[in-house]
Amino acid sequence: MVKMIVGIEGMMCGMCEAHMNDAIRNNFKVKKVQASSKEKNAVIIAEEEIPEAELKSVIEETGYTMLQVETEPYEKKGLFGFRK
Repeated sequence: MVKMIVGIEGMMCGMCEAHMNDAIRNNFKVKKVQASSKEKNAVIIAEEEIPEAELKSVIEETGYTMLQVETEPYEKKGLFGFRK
C-alpha cells in the first residue's frame, strides 16, 4: 500500500474538501482519501500508486491546481501492529 500526499491549491472550505474527496474516490480505487483546505493537500491511501498525470487531470477538471505529489510506503498501524 502507498500513502500519497497531494498538494492542492484553491480549496477554501469544507465543501471544497468534499468535492475533492468525491472526485478522487470516483476516479481511482482508493482505500481512504482526506482533503484539507487548511493544509492545502489531500492524503490518499491506496493499494497501488496513482499515476501523477491522471491524478493531475482529475484535480484540475474540478477547478483546483495540483502542486506536487509525495509518495511513501504505507503500513497500517493498529492495536495489533506490534506483533509484526
